[in-house]
Amino acid sequence: MSNCAIVGINWGDEGKGRMVDLLTERYDVVVRFQGGGNAGHTVENDLGKFALHLLPSGIFRSGVMNILGNGVALDPENLMTEIEEVRSKGVSITPDNLMISDRASLLGPWHRDMDELEEMRLKDKKYGSTKQGIAPFYSDKHQKKTVLAGELFYPEKLMAHLIDIMEWKNLTLELVYGYKPYTLEQIEKWVNESCEKIKPFVADTGAYLKNASESGKQILFEAQLGSLRDLDYGIYPYTTSSNTMAAYAPIGSGFPAAKIDDVIGVCKAYSTCVGEGPFVCEMSGEEAEKLREAGNEYGAKTGRPRRVGPIDLVASRYGVEVQVATEVALTKLDVLSCMDEIPVCTKYIVDGKETDRFPFPLALEDAKPVIEYVKGWKKDISGVREFSELPEEAQDYVIMIEKAIGCPISYVSVGPERESIIIRK
Repeated sequence: MSNCAIVGINWGDEGKGRMVDLLTERYDVVVRFQGGGNAGHTVENDLGKFALHLLPSGIFRSGVMNILGNGVALDPENLMTEIEEVRSKGVSITPDNLMISDRASLLGPWHRDMDELEEMRLKDKKYGSTKQGIAPFYSDKHQKKTVLAGELFYPEKLMAHLIDIMEWKNLTLELVYGYKPYTLEQIEKWVNESCEKIKPFVADTGAYLKNASESGKQILFEAQLGSLRDLDYGIYPYTTSSNTMAAYAPIGSGFPAAKIDDVIGVCKAYSTCVGEGPFVCEMSGEEAEKLREAGNEYGAKTGRPRRVGPIDLVASRYGVEVQVATEVALTKLDVLSCMDEIPVCTKYIVDGKETDRFPFPLALEDAKPVIEYVKGWKKDISGVREFSELPEEAQDYVIMIEKAIGCPISYVSVGPERESIIIRK
């Protein structure tokens, strides 16, 4: 038996969904262990093109159980909308292939309101939130002010609990933000129209995972976002509000006894970033726009143009280190086929000195990139399936990254489709 975590090495949007979709043919269970609907995993396969936000990316594989763990910010309304969208393209989603942890906390309607209100209050100091309620949700969870999915099976106790939370939440909404309070009728409507619909999927997933492991089934743990957005190890405070690390997977999945054998870190062949905060290698102007268009770099959830730059070897090495990655999947190599010369961020200049160590978050604000250029290949590589068949310049580029980050690159993606992959092992 071998368990695996697929995680992001950089700022997120690295292509984790396409790797989960590819590799789930080897696994029996796929578990989302953290995060919410504030980011998207784009998956393209023989069923179509999908932008998943909450659903695990193994949902397209027959015979695979998909689980939303207790570490997930579970938004009942948006989850059901997403389920219906995916079902409309012919994908079966039932309790036979999707389970929700009864210990997962529910993201309430006020969480989205508070997210937007706080970003408005911050104005030019905003964090770049997607306004999906994630930060207020995790704040409330740690204050023990959320309800668990399992409470849906205890309706009277659930409503009493929700009324207590609503009264507490209204104090903040009214007194801090001057916003209208929630009413009992609104909460009852949310429970009846959104929460009741997810109830058939709610189960003791901890017991399921324990039994699956004991029977020899293989589990794949799917993360959202990347190392640099981790609450503890990312570019604080420009992070998400959960832990994106592979080390958190056993806790957030609901199976603390899980042993993770392999950690596949996903890294783009260049850098992208959605949201605010330092982005040392950022490109601008015509050069940036050309790369953004070539890679279709727009947020899967928000549609916002992503900030772009060359591959950042300093940040990527750090991402590999904190994820304790055993191998790397390099995605979107084909996008760089449009370049005569390819820029690479090899070091930072911090306090007037060159460094290849990722610095403390505040030091990033004044850090400058050291950019070097390597020769491009200017050939369409989307049909290549063997590493040896890549142009020599493309092979050199991959090997250069592999040496710099200190981790073997086992997968090279040359297109968004499931089969557009080079396997190097």
